[in-house]
Amino acid sequence: MATNIGMMDGAYFVGRSEILAWINTTLHLNLSKVEEACSGAVHCQLMDSAHPGMVPMHKVNFDAKNEYEMIQNYKVLQDVFNKLKITKHIEVSKLVKGRPLDNLEFMQWMKRYCDSVNGGGLNNYNPLERREASRGGREAAKKSATQHSSTKGSSAAPRPSSSHARRNGNDVPSSVNPSNHSAKASSKPSTSIAAYDEQITELKLSVDSLEKERDFYFAKLRDIEILCQTPEIEDSPIVAAIKMILYATDGDASVVTEAQAMVSLNPKEAEALSPIAEASSEKTSSEIQKRKIILNSDVDAAGIITLSPRQRLTDASDVHCSGSPPMTY
Repeated sequence: MATNIGMMDGAYFVGRSEILAWINTTLHLNLSKVEEACSGAVHCQLMDSAHPGMVPMHKVNFDAKNEYEMIQNYKVLQDVFNKLKITKHIEVSKLVKGRPLDNLEFMQWMKRYCDSVNGGGLNNYNPLERREASRGGREAAKKSATQHSSTKGSSAAPRPSSSHARRNGNDVPSSVNPSNHSAKASSKPSTSIAAYDEQITELKLSVDSLEKERDFYFAKLRDIEILCQTPEIEDSPIVAAIKMILYATDGDASVVTEAQAMVSLNPKEAEALSPIAEASSEKTSSEIQKRKIILNSDVDAAGIITLSPRQRLTDASDVHCSGSPPMTY
C-alpha cells in the first residue's frame, strides 16, 4: 500500500487530463481543472470510495468557498489518515489557495493510493448516494448532471437544422447558411479561450515550481547565515567574507574580489579553519618526530663507533658486573 511515495515515482508523472478523467469517473463529477478540488471535499470522498464507510460524509462540505470551511474538510481527511495510519503530510496552507501544482501533486498521490487499495476499480460504490449526506452534495450532483445534459444537448443540437434543410429543398439553405456561419464564428472564440486557459495553467505551474526552487535555495542561505553567527567563528575573516557576499545588495563582481582579498590578508586563520590545513599540519608534525628519532639513533651509533677499544672494554665490564650476582668464596 503506497503511503509515502518519492517525487521520482511514476505516480507524479500522470497528466492532468488523466487525473481529471479519473476523478469525474469515480465520483460522477464534471471538474474541468484539478484546482477545483482544492476545498478538500473531493479528497474526502475519494478516500470514502477506497475505504467505504470510513469517512463521515455528513461532516464534509462540498459547498466550501472560504479557507476556514476548506480547513474543516482537511481536518476530516487528516482524521481518516490517522485512523488508517497514513503518514502522508497534507500541506493545507498551499492546497486551499488553489495552486495548480500543489493540488496536482496531491491528487496524483491520491490516485496512486486509491489504485493500490482497490486495484483501480470500485466495488458497488454509489458516489451520488454517499454525497447526499454531506453539505452541498446534492447541488454538486445536480451541477454535474446538468453539465452532462448540456453537453449532450449541445452535441445533438445541429441535427434538426440539417433535417429541416432537407425538407424545404432549395429555398432553405439561404436562410440556414447565416446560422452555420454564426456557429463557426462562435466556435472559434471558444477554442481560443480554451487555448488561453491552457497557457494560463502552464504558466501557473511554472510559477509554482519557481517559487518552490526559490524557497529551497533561500533555506540553504538561511542555514549558512545561522552557521556564520556561531560565536566561535563569527570574527574570523572567512565568515566576514561570506557575510559580505550574503548581504551584498547588488550583483557587482567587486564584492567577490573584496571577499577574496579579506581572506588572503589573513591566510593563517584561513588555514586554521581548513580541514586540509589541519591534516597537513598533523602530517608534518609526525614527520618531524620521526626525523628526530632517526637522528638520535644515528648520533648514538656514531658515539659508540668513536670510542676507543679500552673504553668499550671497561663499559662492557661495568655492564657485566652490574648485571651478575656477587661471588662468594
